[in-house]
Amino acid sequence: MPIPLVYNPIYSYPFPDKHRFPMQKFRYLHEYLQSQGIVNSNNVFQPGKLRLEQLQYVHCPDYVERFLTNTLDSKEQRRMGLPWSEGLSQRTFVAPNGTLLAAGIALNQGVACHLAGGTHHAHYNFGSGYCIFNDLVVAAKITLAKSRHSNNKVKRILIFDCDVHQGDGTAAMCAKDENIFTCSIHCEKNFPFRKHPSDLDVGLAKGVSDLEYLDEVEKALAYCLHSFKADLVLYDAGVDIYSEDPLGLINISKNGIRARDRLVLETCKNHNIPVATVIGGGYDIDEKALAKRHAIVVEEAQALFG
Repeated sequence: MPIPLVYNPIYSYPFPDKHRFPMQKFRYLHEYLQSQGIVNSNNVFQPGKLRLEQLQYVHCPDYVERFLTNTLDSKEQRRMGLPWSEGLSQRTFVAPNGTLLAAGIALNQGVACHLAGGTHHAHYNFGSGYCIFNDLVVAAKITLAKSRHSNNKVKRILIFDCDVHQGDGTAAMCAKDENIFTCSIHCEKNFPFRKHPSDLDVGLAKGVSDLEYLDEVEKALAYCLHSFKADLVLYDAGVDIYSEDPLGLINISKNGIRARDRLVLETCKNHNIPVATVIGGGYDIDEKALAKRHAIVVEEAQALFG
């Protein structure tokens, strides 16, 4: 049975070809999964825009309004790293809802894969590093708020972040929330240069390879699940850990990525903890090859849960 996927074609909108961010990878990911028979007409859920009041529940209302009206100052726009456009604005109000939707589906079906997401550098009142609003925090905080008014009692959420860059925005935004546990496994000497402490940070040396990396992921996940007792895991399966990713700086093979994703998903399944995945970072200039690496987490989820 095909697993539930979350996707909106708006994720890949017309975007400057020479920009470093690979905006077409989301479309290529969807097309590749179609070619593999993992996407069909019945298993893709399409999110709409997040309601303004929901976004302002998590992010600074003034910041949200200034992004929406394109009135951020030049310093804020440079820090964001993406040129403002109507396409970017529309996409930015949809993508966080995709992760929120994936979280809700996972609670009912055990797993869901969002074919975008992982904007973990976005802070409460500013964007950074190609991240404008933090979809992981949006999904966690709104899911917890909804659960207080429903029979679906989710009390604790683990954000397990395996992007090569530390999830500084996620850590800062969840620092005072005892119901969200943040774990980031990242290259220590990499962006962001000012890191905010997660509940658990695992800073890896440059050039670390598969065996050591997988051992650290396994130990960190075991610690998180044992000490925190999560009711839901939000898993950021960034593939910028790949040895040839231009922004990665560590030395993980494609087989290593696959082993990591299988490890995380299988561990969640064995503990009967629902898991929602997002694709996280990946910056290869060959966007079709990059999309195939992003597809690994979906392929592994399909093999384990389908």
